[in-house]
Amino acid sequence: MMRKQSDPAAHAHDRVYRGLRARVMYGQINPGQALTLRGIGAEFSVSMTPAREALRRLVAEGALSMTASGRVTAPDLTPERLEELAALRALIEVELASRALPRAHMALIDRLQTLNNAVGEAAEQNDPVGYIKANLDFHRTLYLRAQAPAMLAMAETVWLQMGPTTRALYARIRRRGTPQYHRLIIAALKAGDEPGLRLAVRSDVTQALKMLAR
Repeated sequence: MMRKQSDPAAHAHDRVYRGLRARVMYGQINPGQALTLRGIGAEFSVSMTPAREALRRLVAEGALSMTASGRVTAPDLTPERLEELAALRALIEVELASRALPRAHMALIDRLQTLNNAVGEAAEQNDPVGYIKANLDFHRTLYLRAQAPAMLAMAETVWLQMGPTTRALYARIRRRGTPQYHRLIIAALKAGDEPGLRLAVRSDVTQALKMLAR
């Protein structure tokens, strides 16, 4: 039987999409920054077609905005929109954490502690992109234990929409050290404390967004 050949066009589109998606989610693209097919094509060494498809996919996910003329930019979220996204995070992520708790083991807790240390190091180095990435890695690592892929995909869509604005407003947080609520999340996991875990996750999500929206 002949092996099915991979589709180069599909591979190029996926590579561009994943690369742009990571840049948006981790705040490497500023609010209002325009993205052009020519610029993306040059950056990823691809033709216009995969670049266009990747942009359209990210627009459909709410990560980027497109005007009637076809101009694509990273959205600059209003305080009202940030509040809405914070509410979504609280609903989705508290449930994910609750579902993850029965499957939490010491190896997971040790991994979360390592990731939280990385968050603190990024804060000390005033590295907003590193901070956002390590923070989301902390949450994603916990939520993967929930074994609820559809719910996790919804959470990541919210993170994606928030990336550029979170980066732009990062300076208002002025964090130093590891986040307080991350430490409470880890403590609740160790104790098997579901109410404490739900409260810590909700506080972590809503408090950060309240600070950003000031």
